[in-house]
Amino acid sequence: MSLILKNLQISVDKKKIIDGLSLTVKPGEIHAIMGPNGSGKSTLANAIFGHPKYTITKGKILADKKDITDKSPDKKAKAGLFLSMQNSPEINGVTVAHFLRVAVAAATGENKNPFAFHEELKAVMKRLSMDPSFAMRYLNTGFSGGEKKRAEILQLLLLKPTYAILDETDSGLDVDALKIVADGINAFHTDKTGLVLITHYNRLLQYVVPDFVHIMVKGKIVKSGGKELALEIERNGYSKY
Repeated sequence: MSLILKNLQISVDKKKIIDGLSLTVKPGEIHAIMGPNGSGKSTLANAIFGHPKYTITKGKILADKKDITDKSPDKKAKAGLFLSMQNSPEINGVTVAHFLRVAVAAATGENKNPFAFHEELKAVMKRLSMDPSFAMRYLNTGFSGGEKKRAEILQLLLLKPTYAILDETDSGLDVDALKIVADGINAFHTDKTGLVLITHYNRLLQYVVPDFVHIMVKGKIVKSGGKELALEIERNGYSKY
């Protein structure tokens, strides 16, 4: 049982961005993908989840042996995938609580009792140091960077996917917010869940320790190693790659 990216080629407006990328993420594993700006990290994340701007021209995506390469985003979610986007959209008029209740029902096929759901929502929000009033705000509308990131982790903990791809979840967070978000990520991660962290920096990886670190340059993984590889990047940058 694994999330397998097999020889992926991905294009944007007919321009090849990802060229022959392969990666296997098993339940229980944490993989970090690092790389300079423009290396294709966010392209990879969005293409995996079926963003219409990104075209997979070759290769396959397998989730627990099921080919989900060309499935729609909602079907990929039902197959156990989750994406925390780098820039989350604002949805005016839809509260956080309503959005999450509908999302959980759509992903699981189970309509939870509203009172039971709101109790679970409050408990998870408390863990993420979120004020209860946050649930009644419109999704991402007027949110600070830190609030948007915590809202993404709130979704992660409620949806309970098998495989999560977090695209620059540490972006724009101060130290306190980073620790809260990292705590939420660690709460999600078990021996039954696989995690891919996309990041520029080592600071998140000090709190969410990866099993594998991959360096991505020009649409390819050019080197893989353990957590020590992230420390090397912090010291020396990406110039040698």
